[in-house]
Amino acid sequence: MSLQQKVMEQMKAAMKSKDSVALESLRAIKSALLLEQTSGTGKELTEEDEIKLVQKLVKQRKDSAAIFKEQGRDDLAEPELAQVAVIEQFLPEQLTEEEIEKVVVQTIDSIGAEGMKDMGKVMGIVSKELAGQADGKTISMIVKKKLA
Repeated sequence: MSLQQKVMEQMKAAMKSKDSVALESLRAIKSALLLEQTSGTGKELTEEDEIKLVQKLVKQRKDSAAIFKEQGRDDLAEPELAQVAVIEQFLPEQLTEEEIEKVVVQTIDSIGAEGMKDMGKVMGIVSKELAGQADGKTISMIVKKKLA
């Protein structure tokens, strides 16, 4: 079942249960999918493209929530975080920091990375390998720690 079909089914359920947060989140996913499909590139969305799209939506909401919290606006941050919880259902299971660390260490060993000058190489390989299973911020933090 495609992401769009899953979203439509979840939207129906959210409408029936009058869950406004879920409905708003699902509409955001549907909107992003439609925008991507009608962007004029003419190519079909792959599962990898869909995962990237959903990750982007999660990142936007997390960033917004962080900004709201910095400004002491918890009333605005909470709905953003609630949407993150709904949207994350459409991502593959996320890896723990320990699991990410194992992959980073293996990658560093396999390419012989030494120091921060090799961070780009390591990030590229690890990001491709863990696409959809870990966010770039966490990967970056672990790579920096290991190469420092």
